[in-house]
Amino acid sequence: MATITFKNNPVTLLGSEVKVGEKAPQFSVLANDLSKVTLDDTKGKVRLISVVPSIDTGVCDQQTRRFNEEAAALSNVEVLTVSVDLPFAQKRWCAAAGIENVQTVSDHRDLSFGEAFGVAIKELRLLARAVFVIDSNDIVTYAEYVSEATNHPNYEAAIEAAKAAQ
Repeated sequence: MATITFKNNPVTLLGSEVKVGEKAPQFSVLANDLSKVTLDDTKGKVRLISVVPSIDTGVCDQQTRRFNEEAAALSNVEVLTVSVDLPFAQKRWCAAAGIENVQTVSDHRDLSFGEAFGVAIKELRLLARAVFVIDSNDIVTYAEYVSEATNHPNYEAAIEAAKAAQ
């Protein structure tokens, strides 16, 4: 398992760490309209999945905005931001931030994504910061578990991985 800290305190991650070369695990999350979203819903596309603890915090806000900007230039790439924020809060935040190229989805119901990708923080019921790229054949081509949840991911490496997976 990845070793993660949250505000420099070690945390326990639930689930299994996802590794490059593996088939991406299935998951079920909620869109902002409460409809179910699964990995299969984006089949045939490259997926860049940005995972944040809470969209209403500084680094998470910046991370989502950055991938929203980058997504505009990526063809055939679906960009998802996953958090445990309620779908209503995600929808409100996206409207206020002008987010149009990223789909925010909520894992609040049962931590399906968090446990499938090994990013559910047991102590906080939040998700650890991470980025995954999954190719059109559902193979993980990039996986970054950010070691300190309050730090930024490697944006450039994730974008390059998404471009390479096209």
